[in-house]
Formats: sequence, C-alpha cells, structure tokens
Amino acid sequence: MGNVDSRALASPPLSRQSMALLGGVGLVILLSWWYLVDMALGMDSMASMGQMMTFRPWTATYAVMMFLMWAIMMMAMMLPSAIPMVLVHRQVAAYNRQPRQTAGTLLFVTGYGLVWVLFSVVATALQWLLEQWAILSPMMRSQSLVFSGVVLLLAGLYQWSPWKAVCLRHCRGPAGFIMQHWQPGLAGALRMGLVHGAYCVGCCSALMVLLFVGGVMDLLVIAGLTLVVLLEKVMPGGEWLARGLGVLSALAGSWLLVSALA
Repeated sequence: MGNVDSRALASPPLSRQSMALLGGVGLVILLSWWYLVDMALGMDSMASMGQMMTFRPWTATYAVMMFLMWAIMMMAMMLPSAIPMVLVHRQVAAYNRQPRQTAGTLLFVTGYGLVWVLFSVVATALQWLLEQWAILSPMMRSQSLVFSGVVLLLAGLYQWSPWKAVCLRHCRGPAGFIMQHWQPGLAGALRMGLVHGAYCVGCCSALMVLLFVGGVMDLLVIAGLTLVVLLEKVMPGGEWLARGLGVLSALAGSWLLVSALA
C-alpha cells in the first residue's frame, strides 16, 4: 500500500484505453448536465407561466426522485475535477502491468461516486428537514436570512479550517495521493476510490450546502460552484482561492445575519 515507483508518474501520451475511459467519464458528465439543465429549465418554465410552485408531499417515490436529483447533480459537479486523479490511477496501473486495468480504474471511479451517492442521501434528508421547518421555498431556495447567513458564515470559516486544508491537499495532488494510497488489484482500486471520495467530500461538502442558499436547481449557482471546485483543485494557488472565497462567504453571511437581526 502506497508503494509506487515514481517513474510510473511520468506523463506518456494517452493510450487508446485511457482516451476511451476519459470519453466514458465525459459522457457521464454530459448526461448529468443534460438532466440538470432540462429539470431546471422545466421549473423556470412553470414559474414564468405563472404556475404556482407548491411543495410536493414526501412520498417514497418523491424521496427517491429527490435522491436521484442530488446523486446526478453530484456526478455533474464533482466528476470534472476528479479526471486528473482518474488518469493518474490508470497510468500507474498500466505501468505496473496490473491485470484488468480498465476494470480497476472503473472501480476507482465507482468508489469515488459511491461516496458522493452517500452524501446525496444526507443532502436529501437535509432538504426534507428544511422543507418541514419552512426554511426552503418551493423553488428549493432558502427563504430565511438567518439560515442563509449562518450557512455562508460557517462555509466561509470551514474554508480556513485545517480539515479543508488536508482534504484539499489530497485532492490537488493526484501523484501524491496515488503514491501514498496505492493498493493493487480490483478491490484495492475500489478502496482507493472510496478514500479519494471521502477526501473530496471533506473538501467540498460545505460548498455543496451552499446550494440550499442559492437554489438547489439554480443553474448559475450549480455552474459557479462546479467552477470553484475545479479551480480549487487544479489551479496553481488553488488553496489561496479557497481561503479568499472563504473570506467573501463569511463576510456575506455576517452581513445577512446583521440584516436579519437588525
């Protein structure tokens, strides 16, 4: 575990298998975004035609639908930033002549996705609670200045926390993560994906909660957070971007709280 020849991390041209894998992940991302855009435009169309948006009862069917919405949204938002890690995993597996390399990398992606699926279960439960407490509007957006202020303030503070720093460091360094956490075999690939997903949730979950403030199905909010996540992980100095956004978020939250309590 964690024993990887550093020569495996050299950057050769992408093989056909890597290109196919990249295309498959890209297709999942595109389909996920198509679903989100279609759903969001449908909601906007109903609102523009003057149709009253009302809460739907939380039947088992509706709960499953909301869970699927969150799970698909997480794939759309989080998979783009995971592509460098996926490619490095494939590269090291090929260098080490691992059997069933493509299957192993797919299991790595599966493990990563499973962690975000579990996060989607929690997000769905939180959405239900917020609706019961009359904090969310039928458009799935916060209608409470106090709630919005608290979430923005806490998210901003978390951006400066040591937990955020540790998780972001693991997400920003695909080579370092693979060298530290490498496990051979299919089961090892799945476990590595789960570990990477856990670090990613630790890095980005506070940002995802901001969806309740700006609108769970607001395309501009979704796209903005997706871009923030991507830049934090791949841009030089991404850790300082995270802290800068933390300052802005904390200031916005404090302003909302002062406005609400004035």
